[in-house]
Amino acid sequence: MPNDPGLHPAETAIDVRTIPPWERHALIFQTFHDLPSGGALQLVNDHDPAPLRAQFEARYPGTFRWDYVESGPDVWRVRIGKTESVCCGGCH
Repeated sequence: MPNDPGLHPAETAIDVRTIPPWERHALIFQTFHDLPSGGALQLVNDHDPAPLRAQFEARYPGTFRWDYVESGPDVWRVRIGKTESVCCGGCH
């Protein structure tokens, strides 16, 4: 989706409509895990991915942003961002 006006240049887009259902969440979580701090991915789906958001809240509390770019009725686009890391000073 390189011509998608809602996609930022550094974002990865995952159109899950083209991915078998049993592979979707693993791919989304791995892509999010691989993002740099401050990075984002854009998820494209044919329904509201609210259950996925609940899974993100359980797995990554306080470490992601969830912003609807488009909300149906046929297509949902969600920008899922990894929040900037805040170092406690113990990592230096």
